[in-house]
Amino acid sequence: MAAYDADHPPPGHAAGDRAAVLAAAATVIGVWGGITAICSVLPGLALLAVRRLRATVAVLLVLVVAGSAAGAHAWATARPRHLGAYDGWAQLVSDPTPSGPGTKVTLRVQGERFDAWLFGALRGSLGDRQAGDFAWVSGVRRPSTGSVRRARLRHVVGRFDLSSAVDAVPGNAVDRASNRVRSLLRRRAEAAMDPVDAALFTGLVIGDDARQPSWLVDEFRASGLSHLTAVSGQNVAFVLAAAMPILRRLRTWWRWLATVALIGWFMAMTRFEPSVLRAGVMAMFAATGFALGREVRPARAVSAAVVLLVLLDPMLVWSAGFWLSVGATLGVSLAGPWWAARLPGPTWWRLAAGVTLGAQTGVALPSALVFHRLAVVSLPANLLAVPVAGVVMLWGIPAALAANVAPALVGRLAMVPSVVGTRWVALVARVAAAVEPSGRVELGLWLGVVLVLALVVLRRSRSDRAGVPI
Repeated sequence: MAAYDADHPPPGHAAGDRAAVLAAAATVIGVWGGITAICSVLPGLALLAVRRLRATVAVLLVLVVAGSAAGAHAWATARPRHLGAYDGWAQLVSDPTPSGPGTKVTLRVQGERFDAWLFGALRGSLGDRQAGDFAWVSGVRRPSTGSVRRARLRHVVGRFDLSSAVDAVPGNAVDRASNRVRSLLRRRAEAAMDPVDAALFTGLVIGDDARQPSWLVDEFRASGLSHLTAVSGQNVAFVLAAAMPILRRLRTWWRWLATVALIGWFMAMTRFEPSVLRAGVMAMFAATGFALGREVRPARAVSAAVVLLVLLDPMLVWSAGFWLSVGATLGVSLAGPWWAARLPGPTWWRLAAGVTLGAQTGVALPSALVFHRLAVVSLPANLLAVPVAGVVMLWGIPAALAANVAPALVGRLAMVPSVVGTRWVALVARVAAAVEPSGRVELGLWLGVVLVLALVVLRRSRSDRAGVPI
């Protein structure tokens, strides 16, 4: 069997990857542009038809139309159907989050989402509840004010002016199990660390960043490390790795069922954030391919995940977290090996640097469009922080859960790696944010980085052609 070259995949593989990416792009374009998108892509589809790619044209046209229909339906249903006074059960869709002098929570009332702000006694009655719990509420449902579009992108149709909230009860079995684990992790972290480090720890392991102070969020954003507190494929992979000693003992389809169930539970525990949706669906595709004995290439898996998720929830098209996750995944899987093959140095360095450069390549466009900048310190910051954050993610959940039932001394010792790792990641973010330049200096440094990388790649290419090792 011929060896597989990551830089030059077989023609069938490359064509399949391109077709998958085209399918994802067609779906997104349909959601984004609606009827206008259909009219815009018709000339391109006609050109493909001339090249006798009628089957491809048919699939792409179906996906554009399906995306357009899904997007139109999502916007049509993002308006309130019921307004006015309400007394009855409401479910918490989100965890209560500090917001100025009060606490913000999203409630599901009669199948619709409303934002509510808790003050005074209301803050005490619902502030310690979690997503999935129910409460008997009284109040008035009103249309959204302020950023209506931003609210609708979260499927929120209005605001709920609460007058009372009583008789809070837990949700279903999955919600209860997820909330129990989140509470145990939070309690153990707060017992072993100061409040800021504890908030960062829960952000690293399960994406629970509700208690992170604004200055910490700013530091991670300025240093290019904010992706570490958003649950991603790395978190999913570590959860599966921790469960692998049990999973590998199961027969093929029982293993598939247990893997999918574990991924689904982890997605529920991390509140179905856009990044974990992408990662979880990709992992399910990979598990299915393994069970069927088929290779699931990353580009096809992420493209299939985009198609499925965007059709189910078209509002993801406007989610920055979703596109940062997709971009990083494509960058690591496609650009990462390309960089690793061309950088000088030992293998461990080339792999680590290749992954970092690949991820930064993938998130460059969405970062520039959303945040209007791309931190130049993100390259060294990620090299220093990501491996340690990975240890915290892999060790953190089982160690924290075990520490809750172990003797006090054993529990404290079990949390030491998580404490040290969390503080290291926080230190890297703080230093990187402090030295991050701005304006023309940042632009000049980026031009210098691009020039150095170009020279390295050019030198490696010449050495390869000459057969001389670097």
